[in-house]
Amino acid sequence: MDVSGAVWAVTLVVLVAVLLVDLLIIGRRPHEPTTRESALWVSLYVGLALVFGVGIWVFSGGEYAGQFYAGWLTEYSLSVDNLFVFVIIMSRFAVPRHLQQEVLLIGIILALVMRGAFIAAGSALISQFAWVFYIFGAFLIYTAISFARQEAHGGSDFNENIAIRWVRRAVPFSNDFDGVKLRTVSAGRKLFTPMLIVLIAIGTTDLIFALDSIPAIFGVTKSPYLVFTANVFAVMGLRQLYFLLGHLLDRLVYLNLGLAVVLGFIGVKLVLEALADNNVPFINGGEHVSWAPHIEIWLSLTIIISTLLIATVASLIKSARDKRDGRDGRDEIEEPKVDVVG
Repeated sequence: MDVSGAVWAVTLVVLVAVLLVDLLIIGRRPHEPTTRESALWVSLYVGLALVFGVGIWVFSGGEYAGQFYAGWLTEYSLSVDNLFVFVIIMSRFAVPRHLQQEVLLIGIILALVMRGAFIAAGSALISQFAWVFYIFGAFLIYTAISFARQEAHGGSDFNENIAIRWVRRAVPFSNDFDGVKLRTVSAGRKLFTPMLIVLIAIGTTDLIFALDSIPAIFGVTKSPYLVFTANVFAVMGLRQLYFLLGHLLDRLVYLNLGLAVVLGFIGVKLVLEALADNNVPFINGGEHVSWAPHIEIWLSLTIIISTLLIATVASLIKSARDKRDGRDGRDEIEEPKVDVVG
């Protein structure tokens, strides 16, 4: 997909303007958005992504539009799973509800910065070394297995990583938050607030999900333009989605399993494409035959949508059944402690 510098510039200006609206207008004051407010903004951001895909279809064709939608859905699903970890972090460190929106805002900005850096690095590596697809594919398959194991043990949890443990030992902390300030004065002493620990936890979580998301998006499109825009649209409105879904996030008990299937499929797809691009032959009766199949984008998009839809419906059915039986689906099995980093 050839994208001119002018199109890149216009896209960046428009997306930055949309993000600034979110930052300056919606987030101008710390508050907990109402359900109606959250629903309106989430609908707007999803609608913008759908319209953007239609624009790609009109100007570049259905193949690239399908790649954008497949990449956006995959990244959006990973972002929702990222939100679930954010819920655990907010609960673990008892972040007041009226401060959570600003914490989420910082988390989303960090996610954009990290994903942007990884997109640039991934594009440079892919343009120079075709064998990088083998590494990306293997990493996604490994991640899929990890997600499936988490699902088998009842979901994932957050455990303080090495960075958080080191900061706790190295610097003095107050017991209470002071708004979003990182430092405060208590009994005449300058102390760090728990907000510093929260931001470290959010940042390291973003790092891990950025590592997962970039190989996944390159598995459905090689266009840096589509990779970038799919990632930006995937993190738009996550703050509002966090408050809109609320307790519903905890009901998506099969989300990890659905993501495991999606990431595993994309990982296998990447390996097959690497085999085809590197012309690795299959010997059939002394004749070299190109055997690695090409998976069409319509098939990829169908598998991704179907898997996520089945995982969501199955989760809601199970949660409704557990609620009727007086149980909590995610709390039935003791959750393992999984390090976010380190």
